[in-house]
Amino acid sequence: MCNIQQSSVGGNPSALMELDNGVEVLSCGMKLRSDDPAAMKDFILSVQNRVNELKSTSGDALDNKLKINNKRMKFMLETILDIKNNKKKSTDDSAKHTQIKKWLQKLGVDQILLRGLKWNKLLDPSKKDHWWLYEDTAPTTDDVEVFATKIDREVTEAQKLLQLATTQRMNTDIRRAIFCIIMSGEDYLDSFEKLRSLDLPGKQDREIIRVLLDCCLQEKVFNKYYTILASKLCSHDKSQKITLKYCLWDRFKEIESMELIKSKNLARFISEMLVSFSLSLAVLKTVGLSNLKELTPKKIMHFRMLFEDIFKNTDAVVWNIFTRVAVDPDLEILRDGLVFFIKQYVVNTNDKTISEKFKIAKEALKNMEEILR
Repeated sequence: MCNIQQSSVGGNPSALMELDNGVEVLSCGMKLRSDDPAAMKDFILSVQNRVNELKSTSGDALDNKLKINNKRMKFMLETILDIKNNKKKSTDDSAKHTQIKKWLQKLGVDQILLRGLKWNKLLDPSKKDHWWLYEDTAPTTDDVEVFATKIDREVTEAQKLLQLATTQRMNTDIRRAIFCIIMSGEDYLDSFEKLRSLDLPGKQDREIIRVLLDCCLQEKVFNKYYTILASKLCSHDKSQKITLKYCLWDRFKEIESMELIKSKNLARFISEMLVSFSLSLAVLKTVGLSNLKELTPKKIMHFRMLFEDIFKNTDAVVWNIFTRVAVDPDLEILRDGLVFFIKQYVVNTNDKTISEKFKIAKEALKNMEEILR
């Protein structure tokens, strides 16, 4: 990490005085000792030899003695002796240093070392040809103003997000944190990584899907971003997929009192999740698609929008969506309900394309071999 040369002390008449300005170097002596014990030993011996020389020098012996008895000098000499005897001071902050080192290693910068840098270089206003400046240009007042403006803008945006979170009933710190991540993500991967980094304990991670679905339904125009993020979460963690199913079942119970725009967004969300095969039609098994008593006008409109959106996809996609529920004997009621509902409320729209897709769906429901296209 650092190379210590014996010539930096020994052989220089003013070396001891230079040490008086080097308290910062001695404060990391224990680390230097562990990095290069041999060089550190030579360094300490050279200092001790020089001190002994000053003590035994005639003529200016009195002045030399006064210098050696200086409080700061005594402190440094005692520190050097502690380093030699491997005695760590109570103020040693190695634990924090270790944490910082681990953090830097995680960032992939453990190979970046500063060699031979002096304070005059670091404080040099021009700072030409140094790594910390972009394109070897010193920062200007304009740069500082731009940076300050950017910080102010980010703070303002964060405050707006928190206010929006409050209006959207994000009434806990966890829900607000999830909301801000989802709404401020650069893309779905950025949001996914940030949500993972929350590392929520226990069942609190279920809030992620709940908040995501709430955000999706609140949009004035459907945003596919939410389904892509939801698919990523479900593929990464099975528990998120289970949570999503329960969330959707709860939403199905609210359709009667749900606003039209929310109903449209929910239908589109489910359709996109089915098309991406992140969910299967089994999620509709709690609806009762063939139960005329439960099929209110709002429910009929909602699920008609869902199937019409599914039938906008290619024949192969429609086939594969319906084939996924063809074999399971526990889904027989669902299969009958799908055929009844689509025939009764969807095909009657006089759209020939939908009629053709319905034929494909019926054949897929009979595909006992689960052959995909």
